[in-house]
Amino acid sequence: MKKLWKVCTLALSFLMLFAVAGCGGQSSDLVTLRVYNWGDYIDEDVLAQFEEQNPDIHVVYDTFDSNESMLAKMDGGVQYDVLIPSDYMIEKLIQEDRLAELDLSQIPNYANIDDSFKNLAYDPDNKYSVPYTWGTLGIMYNTTMVDETVDSWNILWDEKYKGNIIMYDSSRDSMAVALRKLGYSVNTKNDAEIEAAAQALTSQKPLVKAYMTDAIKQAMVGGSAALSVVYSGDAMLCMEENPDLAYVVPKEGSNMWFDSIVVTKDCQNMDAAYRFINFLCDPEVAAKNSEYIGYSTPNKEALALMDEEMKADPAYNPPAEVVEKCEVYLDLGDKTDLYNQLWEKVKVN
Repeated sequence: MKKLWKVCTLALSFLMLFAVAGCGGQSSDLVTLRVYNWGDYIDEDVLAQFEEQNPDIHVVYDTFDSNESMLAKMDGGVQYDVLIPSDYMIEKLIQEDRLAELDLSQIPNYANIDDSFKNLAYDPDNKYSVPYTWGTLGIMYNTTMVDETVDSWNILWDEKYKGNIIMYDSSRDSMAVALRKLGYSVNTKNDAEIEAAAQALTSQKPLVKAYMTDAIKQAMVGGSAALSVVYSGDAMLCMEENPDLAYVVPKEGSNMWFDSIVVTKDCQNMDAAYRFINFLCDPEVAAKNSEYIGYSTPNKEALALMDEEMKADPAYNPPAEVVEKCEVYLDLGDKTDLYNQLWEKVKVN
């Protein structure tokens, strides 16, 4: 697995591509494929390999740090061809008729996706999405700074760790932490339960060192905090860099998420999009990509090629008893604004 810090060069690697091609145009005789993905979420060599194998396609690559920021940019008029959002956001985009239906016959490597990752609730007929990665949300902690068993979300409210706790700067994820702590579903639409979660986060705020997203990794690897809320793949990368770190999904349960590849209705070249998706589903490419980013692959043929030690790590491949305690995010519908408003209020107050 490559080192954590190398992924930070990805945005710089493609900066000049934006200057040459822009967001909607083409450079020379190349077809432009506009891809929007999470930060630190692809092996830069994989992108270079795709362009080498497809010399008629020029990839313009941009990154986001939350599903909500991705949606806001799209709502602002910026167009993309290929997106890699999470489950509940895919459900929302489908409901808003913003995604293209896929012809899976154009993606022969789709056969490599394990059946357990098909027909999921957000896309029950596999019409719009191809699974990319999956994982859990949990707590990463520094074993030299935490001398007790970490098995509950309650530790993030422990006065003992005041100034040593980092929360994930996402309304959906931080609200989910508070909801599970209180025994509620991460998908609740009950106003009283949502308000209670926000109140819990408000009471926690004096203990919080910072609200972060991608910067959590560097902070935890550098020993700047004792505890943080992270995605499992980020935990894998950080634990490789710093062996004092550990990861756990709390006993109250958490979120099990799926990120999938989708194509927007604004896509300017479906053939290029299909070729890109099929390439990402190639077993060797998917294995290389998964080992690099640290996130679990739904590609059964890729999994067979991967490092045995990595596959045995419960952060990468959680046991059934952990999975059973987790919920998949669903679209919150008209309650989305309430979640967002209360989260912003937590951070401002």
